[in-house]
This record gives sequence, C-alpha cells and structure tokens, in this order.
Amino acid sequence: QVQLVESGGGLVQAGGSLRLSCAASGSILSMNFMGWHRQAPGKQRELVARITTGGSTNYADSVKGRFTISRDNAKNTVHLQMNTLKPEDTAVYYCNARARTIGTMTFDDYWGQGTQVTVSS
Repeated sequence: QVQLVESGGGLVQAGGSLRLSCAASGSILSMNFMGWHRQAPGKQRELVARITTGGSTNYADSVKGRFTISRDNAKNTVHLQMNTLKPEDTAVYYCNARARTIGTMTFDDYWGQGTQVTVSS
C-alpha cells in the first residue's frame, strides 16, 4: 500500500500564493506519475497538474502560467506552487500517484485525503 499525505492548503486572498506538498510512503517499488487533482463543490474532480518521473509535465489550461508542479524522486514528494490565485481555484486538492508496490506486478493509482484551498475575492 501507498500512503499520500498532503499539506499546505489554507485560506488566501485573490492574487496570493500557496504551496502544496505531498509525500508518498509505504512499500513502494516504483513510482510513475505524481500529480494534483481538485474538486470544487458541485463539480467533478479535475486534473490540475501532473509530472512524470522524468520530469515531463502537463497542466490544466486554467492554471497554465500560474501553477508549477515539481517533484523529488528520491523522496517521493510532489509540490504544487500556486501563484496569482483566483476565487475559482477554490477546491479540495488531492494528491495522486501511480505506483507499483513490493510484491505486485502492476501500477495502481493512489489518492491522498485532500487539502482545502480557499481563495477569497
């Protein structure tokens, strides 16, 4: 099993910044991508940003130029630097990772518990 623990959410004014972090632990044999999704009230969960082990990234159009994802492969951590935040960024942000654990032959998806980000206007 893989545990993902997020930190860094909170309340910020529009135009401000927050940095989210996620640490993966457990019987990890290999990691594939790590990333962040978000879910606003009444909306579906959506991909925010994703980064592969090799450092390739992709972002939702709504956050391009404002958010930056990074990871530390040695520590199995991923970060999301969020700048110029807007009220529409308000959501619960979930860390997501695809990993293979010891004793298994496949990669599976794992999710964190989520951290609230609230942007006031």
